[in-house]
Amino acid sequence: MELTTLEFQITENRADITINRPQSLNALNSTVFKELNAVLDEIEKNDSIRSIIITGNGKAFVAGADIAEMSDMNPQQAEIFAKTGHDTFNRIANLRVPVIAAINGFALGGGCEFAMACDIRIANTFAKFGQPEVNLGLIPGYCGTQRLSRIIGLSNALHLLLTADMIDANEALRLGLVQKVTSPEELMDEARKIASKIASKGKIAVQKAKEVTVKGYFMNFNEASKLEIKEFGSLFKNGESNEGMQAFLEKRKPNW
Repeated sequence: MELTTLEFQITENRADITINRPQSLNALNSTVFKELNAVLDEIEKNDSIRSIIITGNGKAFVAGADIAEMSDMNPQQAEIFAKTGHDTFNRIANLRVPVIAAINGFALGGGCEFAMACDIRIANTFAKFGQPEVNLGLIPGYCGTQRLSRIIGLSNALHLLLTADMIDANEALRLGLVQKVTSPEELMDEARKIASKIASKGKIAVQKAKEVTVKGYFMNFNEASKLEIKEFGSLFKNGESNEGMQAFLEKRKPNW
């Protein structure tokens, strides 16, 4: 698979994806989405992958959608472009394995939406976040109006969406948009540390924990509770839970 806008590698049980258009601050265009989907195809076929880290090359994570490509679109083309982003980011959000965004710089517009599709977000102190679309007479097109409000609350989301304010990593941490802030030098080490910790847990349990949490978030409480009960019970039919509980009783590390 020849990639021109991404770097992709698998190291042991982890997949690393780097958006690699530094000359355009890693702006999202049709080629990026095409290559992301090709990479996701590879990840979905590889059962050895336990986690994914996504980051950007240069001083941006992703600085937004590619305005040069968008500027000549008609309404129908713009809808297709937005749907492509929605579909791609929904694939990322619904992957069976956890996805960690290592936000190394600007995460604006489509870049903030990209980060929000990931399960865990850590940022270095250079990172900046925002949804500046109203500055262009637009609104977010990759589910930003929906994910942002669900992550940081309605009023906080409206404040960022309507003012187009840009916030730093510490403010993003305060709002709950990111889970941890590191120095620039420590960002990738911290992302790998989180990935390694996740990989040390029960593989099926991690996948189920993500699946039930994400699905349940969009259900009413009673239906989500029923889903949890069902999936909790389902884990007792595989050897992983038996090993985990036996290891606990024997005061040793589980041999997954």
